[in-house]
Amino acid sequence: MADNILYKFRSGKPIKFLDFLKNFIGLAVPDAWYRHQLSKKLEKARRRADYDYLKQRVDYYIRINTPWKISGQDKLERSRSWIHYTGAIGDYRRKMFHTAYYFDQHDVTRYFPKRLRWNFCPGDVYFTPDVPTVVKSRLLVADNQNSVVLKLDKLRHFMYVHDAKPFREKKDCAIFRGKIRQSRLRTAFLTRFFGNPMCDCGVVGRNEGCPDEWMTAKKTIREHLDYKFIIALEGNDVASNLKWVMSSNSLAVMTRPTCETWFMEGTLIPDYHYVEVKEDFSDFEEKLRFYIDHPEKAEEIIRHAHEYVSQFRDDEREELLQLMVMERYFRTSGQL
Repeated sequence: MADNILYKFRSGKPIKFLDFLKNFIGLAVPDAWYRHQLSKKLEKARRRADYDYLKQRVDYYIRINTPWKISGQDKLERSRSWIHYTGAIGDYRRKMFHTAYYFDQHDVTRYFPKRLRWNFCPGDVYFTPDVPTVVKSRLLVADNQNSVVLKLDKLRHFMYVHDAKPFREKKDCAIFRGKIRQSRLRTAFLTRFFGNPMCDCGVVGRNEGCPDEWMTAKKTIREHLDYKFIIALEGNDVASNLKWVMSSNSLAVMTRPTCETWFMEGTLIPDYHYVEVKEDFSDFEEKLRFYIDHPEKAEEIIRHAHEYVSQFRDDEREELLQLMVMERYFRTSGQL
C-alpha cells in the first residue's frame, strides 16, 4: 500500500484526488452563470483569427449537418467499460459512471439549458452507436458519423511532459509498461518481444491471465523518458500514453490506430508523427535499428510530433471547440 501511494506521487501523472477536489469546489458556481456566458463565448470564437481552423476541427469531431430527432424516452444501458445514457443533460449524475467523465462533460454541458437531451456514451467505446451519441472514442471507419467526439477522461489522456533529455542521449531500447486489457495487440507484442534485449517490457497491475513472468514493476514517466522508443499500443480503444509520448523527445512506436479521440489520431501520419510498425510486429526491430542508426530522422519525427501536440495546448481554444461541438449537436437535433 505504501509503495503504491509513493508511486502515485512520483509517477509524473496528475494526481486525481487534487483534480477532483478542484472540480468539487467548482460545483459551487451556479450553472446559470455559465449559461449566461454561452453566447459571449460563441461570439468570441467567431471573432478569433483562427476561426476557420476551429470550424475544421468542429467538422472533424461532429460530422452531422442535417436535422435529426433525439428520442424522448430516457434510457440507461450498462456494459463492462461504458454506459449509454439517453436523457436530459441536467439529469446525468456523477454516480452513473466514473467521476472523471462526469466532471469532463459537466465542464461543457453546464453552459447549456439542463432540459436539452443527448445520447451520451462515456467509457472505452470501440463501436459506432446507432444514433448520434457523444463519446470519448470512435472507430476509424467511414461510417462513424453517429460518434460525436468530446474531450473526455482528459486528466488521464491529455497530459504532456517536459523532456530535457535529447533523443541521442537515451537508451537504444524500447519500453512498454501497461495492462493487457484483453488487447490482442498487446498480447501479441509481449508474446514476441518479452525478454528481447531491444525491449524493456512487462505487464503492470493485476495479472489479467498473462504468464506470471510478464508481470513487472511500474516505471514512472520520468523513467520512460530514458528510452529512445516508447510503445503506444491500443488497449480497449486508443493508447492513453500517446499524447505525452508525442510531447517527449522519445519516439512513439505503434501500429496504425483503429480508434481515435479528441486527439484526432486518424490524422496522424505514419513515420512522420510516429513510427509505425506492422500488426504482426515483423518489422519492429528493423524500424528501431533504422532510427538508432539515423538519429536525424528520429529527431525530425519528434519535431513533427511536437508541432502536432501544440494544437491541443491552448486551453481557451479547447474549451471553445467543445462548446461549438455541443452547440451543433443540440442545434441539429432541433433543440436550439
